[in-house]
Amino acid sequence: MAPSNTTGCCGCGAEPIRIPIGLHNQSDMMKGPDMVRVSKFYKEAREGKFVSCLHSDARTLYDTFRRGAKESNNGPCLGWRETPTKPYQWLHYNETLLRAKNLGSGLVTLGLAPGVKSFVGIYSVNCPEWVLTEQAVYAYSMVLVPLYDTLGPDATAFIIKEAEISVVVCEDDAKANLLLEKAPRCLKKIVTIKPVQTPTAAKAKARFVDILSLDELERMGAAKGHPEVPPSKDDLCTICYTSGTTGNPKGVMLTHENVVASMSAVMMQMGDQRPNSSDVLISYLPLAHMLERCCQNAMYSVGGAVGFFTGDMHRLTDDFKALRPTVMPAVPRVLNRIYDKVMAEAANSFVKRLTLSLALSAKESEIRRGILRNNSFWDVLVFRKVQDALGGRVRLMVVGSAPISGSVLSFIRCAAGCLVMEGYGQTECTAPITLTVQGDHVPEHVGPPVACCCVKLVDVPEMEYMAANGQGEVCVKGTNVFQGYFKNPEQTAEVKDSQGWHHTGDIGMWLPNGTLKIIDRKKHIFKLAQGEYIVPDKIEMVYARSQYVHQVFVHGESLKSCVVAVVVPDVDVIKCWATEHNIPGTLSVLCNNSQVKQLILDDMLAWGKEAGLKYYEQVKDIYLHPDPFSVQNHLLTPTLKSKRPQLKAYFKPQIEDMYVKLA
Repeated sequence: MAPSNTTGCCGCGAEPIRIPIGLHNQSDMMKGPDMVRVSKFYKEAREGKFVSCLHSDARTLYDTFRRGAKESNNGPCLGWRETPTKPYQWLHYNETLLRAKNLGSGLVTLGLAPGVKSFVGIYSVNCPEWVLTEQAVYAYSMVLVPLYDTLGPDATAFIIKEAEISVVVCEDDAKANLLLEKAPRCLKKIVTIKPVQTPTAAKAKARFVDILSLDELERMGAAKGHPEVPPSKDDLCTICYTSGTTGNPKGVMLTHENVVASMSAVMMQMGDQRPNSSDVLISYLPLAHMLERCCQNAMYSVGGAVGFFTGDMHRLTDDFKALRPTVMPAVPRVLNRIYDKVMAEAANSFVKRLTLSLALSAKESEIRRGILRNNSFWDVLVFRKVQDALGGRVRLMVVGSAPISGSVLSFIRCAAGCLVMEGYGQTECTAPITLTVQGDHVPEHVGPPVACCCVKLVDVPEMEYMAANGQGEVCVKGTNVFQGYFKNPEQTAEVKDSQGWHHTGDIGMWLPNGTLKIIDRKKHIFKLAQGEYIVPDKIEMVYARSQYVHQVFVHGESLKSCVVAVVVPDVDVIKCWATEHNIPGTLSVLCNNSQVKQLILDDMLAWGKEAGLKYYEQVKDIYLHPDPFSVQNHLLTPTLKSKRPQLKAYFKPQIEDMYVKLA
């Protein structure tokens, strides 16, 4: 289903993109009794064969980068700004490859043997040096192990020790100190991108760790000139540690074929709208996660350019305006901010609310007819501010990482005036499992399977989900499924069965057109005193639809007969409501206001009723908390999932107080 450009009329004389309305049935069935669904975009999938690459000469991330260098004709590759006021400067493909080779040669000079037994850590925010290190590692068949920027010293030390990492490429002095704080004995070298202070060097020396700069390493490698040792498709390319809500992180082992298959299948599904050598992607989502890694490597494979944000999420709009990207990976939290800001501005004026409503109605009507554009009357009048904030050139947006509400997704499609595709996946499946199809404008689903895998649903009887009814746990098999958890065969066996099916723990439902809808989570189930099962994730997704709710944590106990919740209100919406009702005070003050609490509770219960929550699934009381759950306060994982044990402990006094009042 590749889109086609047409010369249709569009108000201002420019040409819109017309994309075909979504396939009536977007996935095919494999032969057999299990009702396995596969991509409709790859005929061989029906016979159990899956995409592993788009080009036979590019089966590894080493090969795809070099193919992209040729496609780009040595065009711009890696872009950055020294300061927020300066323009982007660029490293071109050939220079990138030369520097990567020298860095890789430098790693060999440090004593690392070429091959998959040598693991190299990287501990940095997104920057050109991150990618140079990645390609340096691949040039000598080594394995890259990203360290999360927000994991903290304990988990970082655990990863370094488990993977026996002797060399870590590190961003700056602060991160070098974090590494040294609990450095395992196996850590011998820290290679810093930015200079470190004298006390840090002294601390490293005291712990028998050598510190050298990335420039030094590059010069060492250039002087030695060790010949490259390219990897094969079956070689391990990375161990991507996932941050669990409890316990130590697990190392997901991914091969070059896993990653290349993943990005190839996504580009195949994008058709003519896939990235090309003239595209520019903005990099701000963590490179430690596979969503960003896959998006970037897809860009490099076609010779596109990647520009890095300056590192400050609060100034991200400035980076968009300076870079003017055409391709944008996105996560719900970023899009929610855009949506909330526009809605808050419109809430202050009847005229603005009416105008926005008319604009959304008109744009949604066009999208239903397969017309994508950003130059209509309504774009100029209402949505230009949003488009300019994204740089004014975004033509393709890929949304993943977490569920996004239908209202926000529809709004972004209208306001951005570009193709927005939503995907569902996991690190264990090298990011994508399913992806929406061009022309399918209906929100609240995550599309059909991509061409590198097949999907089936299996019974979860304890939750009354049965595959025969088109509902069950999502299971995935294909060229994107991971090799296992590093040094952890027991946990691997828990999620990957003997036939190669990865059991995701997510509950899905097939829709009539062959797309998948994620409706629940298998984990985090608890029983109430009267025996009913409660799935808090499901309830939280319902309550999160309330305009007054920014974040919500639903809690219940086996000795209690009802559930309660901690709610972080949406500050802009609540303050606007309070102003209209002459209620003064900061958010902290408003959180203690009984009228505010009743407003939010009533709206949550109304959403629960509309969504069909049973009486025992509805919360009986809420506590309003002014400060958001975050990675920094250790209430969210780096992938922004709730840390339930930590949330329960943090809010223990408030939870106990609610249950006392309800007794």
